[in-house]
Amino acid sequence: MPMPTSQPTFVVEADGGSRGNPGPAGYGAVVLDPVTGEPLAEAAEYIGVATNNVAEYKGLIAGLKAARALDPAAPVHVRMDSKLVVEQMSGRWKIKHPDMKPLAAEAARILPASQVTYEWIPREKNKHADRLANEAMDAGKRGKQWQPSSSTAALDASAARSAAAAAAAGPPGDATAGAARARAALAGGRAPVTSTLTATTAATAATTGVGGTETESAGWGSSADLGAPTTFVLLRHGETALTPSKRFSGSGGTDPELSEIGRRQADAVAASLAARGTIQDIVSSPLRRCRETAGAVAARLGLEVTVEEGLRETHFGAWEGMSFAEVRERYPDDLTAWLASTDVAPTGGGESFATVGRRVSAARDRLLERYRGRTVLLVTHVTPVKELVRLALGAPQESLFRMELSAASLSVVAYYADGNASLRLLNETSQLR
Repeated sequence: MPMPTSQPTFVVEADGGSRGNPGPAGYGAVVLDPVTGEPLAEAAEYIGVATNNVAEYKGLIAGLKAARALDPAAPVHVRMDSKLVVEQMSGRWKIKHPDMKPLAAEAARILPASQVTYEWIPREKNKHADRLANEAMDAGKRGKQWQPSSSTAALDASAARSAAAAAAAGPPGDATAGAARARAALAGGRAPVTSTLTATTAATAATTGVGGTETESAGWGSSADLGAPTTFVLLRHGETALTPSKRFSGSGGTDPELSEIGRRQADAVAASLAARGTIQDIVSSPLRRCRETAGAVAARLGLEVTVEEGLRETHFGAWEGMSFAEVRERYPDDLTAWLASTDVAPTGGGESFATVGRRVSAARDRLLERYRGRTVLLVTHVTPVKELVRLALGAPQESLFRMELSAASLSVVAYYADGNASLRLLNETSQLR
């Protein structure tokens, strides 16, 4: 790649991602000529299991090192869509999480502070680095490391810039359409989001670290500081005949319907959500009790229900329909092993919680992509709700045994463009009173 000749300042764009947070992670960074926008150096790496924030910091470090290798005396302007990293490295936010402190210190040592400036940019303007990070994670999934020779990130970024320029220079009198085409091109060819809810973070208060991710909670709605996230309102289905006796009722049993109490609960939740007026889409587990609960809400809100297979409950194998006491009596050793490890499956071909966690994580990623920037009601079961909460907090799977979720309870998780998640509500039942 050629050295720039028109201006000594380098632009570094960096990003990092984690498919699971924590989960398989990677970073990407590119050094750009600020005049032409052409890439001068690229870096990407799969880093194993890590959080989004760790991956973002490693992307920054790689970008700064690449700029230093080109010219150690050149000023560097860093652009990232991680508000956390930009604000911490600019000195405006304190660094509280112990995993972030050594990474920030390493980044600060690469070049003198007076030589580096930082700017937050929206995710859609950081496509080159984002693509590199995803290429690195894709390579890691194949058991390999990212190779520059196989990357198309530079070509994609160049094509997007060209398309944006052409769209912006469209026919006279068509400025609105031209701007829309430009936004679509810069977003990687997708149609522009017309909703007023856009995924971005711009927190200005000090953040707190949980499980390797530093986030801030701010209720259901968005604030001016945080921007509008993608929000999942998690609704556990109403009661069935098996619920009061706390029997194992998963996806391998009789698929019970709602009881009379369960139907009243579903109607109460529907009325509460209609009064709140924030739900834009409804997604349900395929099991009957969830589809009936979702149907009651959908009828009140005038929405359709989409079924997501990944939201079904755990398959409890031979334990389906049994109480805890009955399982302990019939399968004492199996139950003890199951309680001791989330990798152990119930007797008779059930699913381990580790398996369910991977399934729910994949479903979450699909739904985040599909409903970006929207408020979505997910009608599901105890284990999927707990998994989504656990993943948002970055908590270990053992935490599943330490959460209580009542029938027809509401929990809320918000997801931001920089990969952070915020638990805003857990096991709310006031709508039933």
